Formats: sequence, C-alpha cells, structure tokens
Amino acid sequence: MKKLLIFALGVLALSSCTTKSQQCCQHRHPDYAYDATIYELNTRQLTPEGTFAAAEAVLPELRDNGIDILWVMPCQPIGKLTRKGTLGSYYSIIDYCQINPEFGTRADFEHFLATAHRLGFKVILDWVANHTAPDSPWALNDGWHYRDSLGNLMVQYDWTDIAKLNYNNQDMRAAMKQAMHWWMDSIGIDGFRCDVAGEVPTDFWNDAMAELRQTHPDMFTLAEDEAKAQELTESAFDMYYGWTLHHLMNGVAQGKNTVDDLWNYFAKVDTTIRPEAIRMNFTSNHDENSWNGTEFERMGDGAELFAAFTYVVPGMPMIYTGQISGNHHRLAFFEKDVIDRVPDAPQYAVYKNLNAFRADNRALFSNELGAPMQRVEADNANIFACVRHLECKKYGDNTVIAIMNMSSEPQTVTLNIGNYAGEYQCLCGKKVALDATHTLTLEPWRYMIMSK
Repeated sequence: MKKLLIFALGVLALSSCTTKSQQCCQHRHPDYAYDATIYELNTRQLTPEGTFAAAEAVLPELRDNGIDILWVMPCQPIGKLTRKGTLGSYYSIIDYCQINPEFGTRADFEHFLATAHRLGFKVILDWVANHTAPDSPWALNDGWHYRDSLGNLMVQYDWTDIAKLNYNNQDMRAAMKQAMHWWMDSIGIDGFRCDVAGEVPTDFWNDAMAELRQTHPDMFTLAEDEAKAQELTESAFDMYYGWTLHHLMNGVAQGKNTVDDLWNYFAKVDTTIRPEAIRMNFTSNHDENSWNGTEFERMGDGAELFAAFTYVVPGMPMIYTGQISGNHHRLAFFEKDVIDRVPDAPQYAVYKNLNAFRADNRALFSNELGAPMQRVEADNANIFACVRHLECKKYGDNTVIAIMNMSSEPQTVTLNIGNYAGEYQCLCGKKVALDATHTLTLEPWRYMIMSK
C-alpha cells in the first residue's frame, strides 16, 4: 500500500480530514515527504568497493525495506592540506562541482541517480556551505574566507581541515548558489541536507532556496540544526534535526532521563517550533556512530524500542547506513571501514515492518497530514503510551496506539484507553482487543504498536 496516492491525499484529504484538535491545513512540503523514511547513505562504508557503482547494486534492497529518500553524504573531492586520516573528511570540500574519484566518476553518479529515480527514490545531497578545504581554489579569492590578524585562514572548533567561508562577500554567495544550481539543474538531484545550517546566515538560505524552488518546486531540504529551527524552517527548510529528542532517548536508555522528560520535551516543542516544520527522528547518524558509539552501545537492549519510537512520534524517521544490516561497530570517519553485514539481520525485518506500518497509517504521516500525538494516561512511570487519531471522511478514521516499556525490568501497567477502546491490528500481526481501562504486562524494552 506504499504511497496511497499521496497527490490525491494532498488535494482531497485536506478538506475532508480532521483531528481532535485541528483542521488539516494546506500542506507546504513536497507530497512525497509526508510518509517518507530517509536513509543516510555513507558511500565510503556501505560496500567493500565504496563506490557509487557498488552502492547502486544495494538500491533494490533499500527500496524493498521501504526507504523513500536517500541522503547522500558529500561526494565532492576532498582537500589534501591538513587532511585528517588517510582519506580525509567528506566535509572538507575542494571543489563543489566535481565527484570525488574515490567514489567514481560523474557518469557513475548520474547512473546511480537514474537508477534511484527509476526505483522511486528521491535523492538529496549533503551540502557543505559553511566552509571549504583550505586548499580549495576559493581560498585564493580575496575576501571569500575569514582570516585572522595574520592573514591565516580561520577554522572552527577542532575542524583543522577546513576554512570558514565569509558570507559578507557577495561574490562568494553567488558562487555558492551557482554550485547548488549545478547539482539541481545539471545533475538532477532532488534537494539538499545542509551541514551545520545554523552556522550559515539564514538570509542566504532563504535567498538560495527560494531561487531554487522557482524551477524545482518539489525539492526537499533538511537543516542540520535544532537551535535555530524556528527561523530556518520559516521558508528555507522542510525539516530540522531532532537532536534534543535523540539525546533524551539515549538518556532514557541509560537511566539518566525519564518518560516524563520525553513528554515535557514534546510539550515544549509544541510551543517553540512552528508546527509546519518536520522533525527528523533518529537513533544514529554518521556523527553519533563514529564519535559516540552505535545505537547498541548507547541504547543497549532498548535500541529496537527507540527505533520504533522514532516512527510513532511526530516527524520523519531516519535510518543510517548499516542499521538495517545489523552493523554493530563504530565506522572510522577518515578511513575505509566497511559496515558489518549480519546474515539475515533481524533489524532488516524490524525496519521493513515499521516502514510499511507507517505508510499504511495516515495518522502517522508527518505534520499537517498526520494526527497530533496525545498522551494515554498510565499508572506506571516507566511506560510511554500515546495515541494518534485521525478522522477522515475520504479514507476513513485511523487510530494508532503505542505502548512501550522504557525500562530494563518487566512492567505491569493499567491504561486509560477511554474512547479509543476496541479491536486493533498489532504491528506483530496479531489482533488485540483494548478495553477502556486496560491492564497488561510488558517485558523489558518491549513495545506494542497497533492500529485500526
């Protein structure tokens, strides 16, 4: 049932679907974004070859899993001056309009892109607009980078392999927009994930994205930022990083945070970030995996539960390279370090089922086409229980209930299901009857997700 004719949903359901708390409004994002799952593709580590040609062969597997949007990590040539490690960082770019020979040729990327589009993917490119490699030709242009009092290129944090760009320079701004146009107009990608987006002036993003959307109205944009999400998503970006939620999930898994902390977060977000902005929910990404550990290191036995959690709370779920393959090790960032592929990894089925379930339940769609999340009253502080209910004349009502034991001990809980009582189809395939007042026991880190 994947996709449910989303174009029709956008035209028809907006006038016929309501939630308990709001009237559906006209949507602002590309149609394909509302029930999408995004996948961060680390080309270097996905396959032993580490090329686009090899990655292309994996695309049917990713599509079968239910992934919709591919976020390709930076694929341009990497600088050699002050390079970190043997191969260097993807985020130390020497030329915006070339392909890193490590990954193949322009023709290889275009073939990869054509195959991805044929299979139904949208493809966005990780865009590094905050800095270049210090040996980029741009560094020879007067005033294009920040320099210290001695004239040396300025770096940020411990990123000694980069040089920070100066957005007070209009020529540099124009060149950056031209490079983004090249990828959209000449190569044919579908949008951008923008690295450290909050470090770049918002007015640049507003100008650049507005200009690109004139000819690419269905482009999709992701900002790596949360602190400035309200500002960045006003017009430039569709989606922002749910960093705070991510850290809270880690905290709950480690016993440092509580279920109430999660609910307090959702209440705060509802008042601080515009409701049209899509939050990206994730248990891992390239930064977390390489520097802070795999989801299994950080979340232990709760890793699967929190993966499921990213699908039932508002936002778009994200999967990082290796997560559907059972990868259990940290991937070196500056070296070749291919993912572990566990034969018949159980994670593959977990994510495939979650992707299918989300696609088949409109209540879980993102933002204005989905339903708001309500807390289900529970007498056990270790239980996260929520309902998302959508009333729709066109497609019928849809209710999703999730009950999750966020602890390392078995928990018995009595839930006030109220008007949402009835028979449900569980994610596991079984039918479950929920009473208005319902008592059940869940094993450690186990969960139930069900719909009707």
